[in-house]
Order: sequence, then structure tokens, then C-alpha cells
Amino acid sequence: MKRKKLFAICAGAVSVAGSVAGAALYILNVIPHRQYTNEDFGIETYTSSVDKDEDGVDDQTDILAGTRAYIATNPQYKSKYYSGGYPDDEYGVCTDVVAFSFLAAGYDLQQLVAEDIENHREDYDIIKPDPNIDFRRVRNLRVYFERNAISLTTDITDIEQWQGGDIIVFEKHIGIVSDKRNKKGISFVIHNGSPAQAGYEQDILEYREDIVGHYRMS
Repeated sequence: MKRKKLFAICAGAVSVAGSVAGAALYILNVIPHRQYTNEDFGIETYTSSVDKDEDGVDDQTDILAGTRAYIATNPQYKSKYYSGGYPDDEYGVCTDVVAFSFLAAGYDLQQLVAEDIENHREDYDIIKPDPNIDFRRVRNLRVYFERNAISLTTDITDIEQWQGGDIIVFEKHIGIVSDKRNKKGISFVIHNGSPAQAGYEQDILEYREDIVGHYRMS
């Protein structure tokens, strides 16, 4: 295995300090290891009391299902501008994982973020809003969720507080919390952070030092 390939994993999204951490992250996400669930740790799976799109499935379950449906399309990482807002081809970035997950549950983040920016411009520090791209920026989504979602712990070892369908925000990256866990009970993350990323669902939280937000929509 060439050294440059070893450290290419999640190069655009994962910040790891030193070769040891980089190698560990590579091994955890390329070499298969057992995945655990809430049941293995006696954790009750969270069910939202809200069903935004009235499809008979609660929001938390809908968001996670939407996440899996989106990554099943195998979106290739590439940053592009779309005049309609949502990507309409095979490409996408980290924020699109969240946007399509929420769209599946009845939340149009393009519209919701645009409205929140219009009503609370000072919180977003945006001079000229652009609804086609504003909801696809990590910083804006962090502000939106901080204002409109339930803010939860960023302590990854408080495992009962992490549930599939939650939103995880890093300094320059964002994803959806998986319902899969590692042997310590720490949640995996479903995300799209780099063309070199080994997979969409990864055990990365123990190797990140830049978690800035953890949210639940309802």
C-alpha cells in the first residue's frame, strides 16, 4: 500500500494529527470490523413525536432512511453550483447528504434556510443571500440547526445521547449520525467528505477533534 494512498482517506474532511492517527483511521474504515446497534448496549432507539411529511414514519426514522437512500445513489464528491439549489446529477458534497436526508422527511432546507437567513440576517453574517447555495454551506447549516433544532452533547462517550438520524457538525464538515456503533458504543457517521473517502458510513468520531455541534430536528 503506497503511503500517499494511506493518508488520502477523507483528506478533504477529516483532520487527523500525525501518521499514527491517520493509519488507525485507514484501518478502521477499510478493514471491515463488527458493527453494533443500540440493542447491544441496552439503548432505547429514539422515535420522534413529529411526522413532518405525514407519511406514517416519524421524522428521526425518516431522516435516517433518507440518508441511506441518498448514499445508495453513490454520489461522487464534487463541489458545484446548481441554479436549482439541489444537485441534479451524480455529484454532491457533505451538506447534500443532510439536505437530501431532510428532504425525504419533508423538510426543504433550501427554503427553510433561506427564510431563516431573511429573518435573522445578523446571525448568518451574509451580505447577499443566495438560496441556491446558502443551504449547502456548513456554516449556514450550523447556524440554522443551532436556532431551530434540539442541541445535544458533543461528548461522544455519552453514547445514549447519540441516535441514528441526528446531525453532526464539524468545523468545516457535516454529516448524519448512523444507527451503527463501534465496540465502545460510539456512533458511526454517514457523510461525504472527499473523492478519496473509503465509504459513506464510517467509524471516525474518535479521530476527530473538531466537533462543534450535535443536533436533533424533532
